[in-house]
Amino acid sequence: MTLSSVLSRRSFGAMLIASSAAACAPRVPESAPIEPQVNWLPEYAPLQDAGYDLPAIPLQYTQGINRRMEGLYTGEAPAGSIDVDPYAKFLYHVRYDGTATRYPIGVGRQGRTLSGLATIQDKKAWPGWTPTANMLRTEPEVYGGFRSGVPGGLRSPLGARALYIYRNGRDTYYRVHGTNDLESIGNSGSAGCIRLFNQDIIHLYNNVSLPMTINIRSEAESLRVDPENFNRGVELPPKIISPEELLGQEAISNDREPDLSQLAQI
Repeated sequence: MTLSSVLSRRSFGAMLIASSAAACAPRVPESAPIEPQVNWLPEYAPLQDAGYDLPAIPLQYTQGINRRMEGLYTGEAPAGSIDVDPYAKFLYHVRYDGTATRYPIGVGRQGRTLSGLATIQDKKAWPGWTPTANMLRTEPEVYGGFRSGVPGGLRSPLGARALYIYRNGRDTYYRVHGTNDLESIGNSGSAGCIRLFNQDIIHLYNNVSLPMTINIRSEAESLRVDPENFNRGVELPPKIISPEELLGQEAISNDREPDLSQLAQI
């Protein structure tokens, strides 16, 4: 299938439907064994990465447009860059051939999102996390217990990968990163960082060369470029998890990971 210049923003969905229909309705001989049903899309299957076992993303979180898609890019960012729409809750990796990969994202609560042009100047696999001084000052009840930081791994709020955003050569302390808070993708709820499903941040990370320009759309730009998805999702209330729940000895001794979905502030 060739890309057509007449495809609109809806082309992501149109292209997806065409490929999914073919994949979901193969002609199978009657004697073929019945394949077991799975509860996730192929791109969100369980994944082993650097010795860590990432679970699949259940279908309930990837309904409709809330999933990774490929299509023509109709935004205003330059080729070879990242374009983030915090109002439509999408991140685009813009390629030089006029196409893009679009990822669903979770973004900051109202008034907590970086905007304008900046630069992805660093990236890390399985990064650790430490709350900023501003986080500790403004919401000590949320972040105070984590002032010493959380090491990289399945418990880290930054997930499997992180891209570090700089402006004028200085760290903004905003990140594009993975998350265990599946409900937040497609909604607002973080302290300002941009979150992706872990499978998506790994996919994006593998295609980002440093340095890379990142544009975070203003409200006016979002309305101009993608009015049909403007203000998609809802604003989630703050959720709090204690250090004992995140790093407690019980979770470690039982060799199980605590539920990180409650740490929805990062």
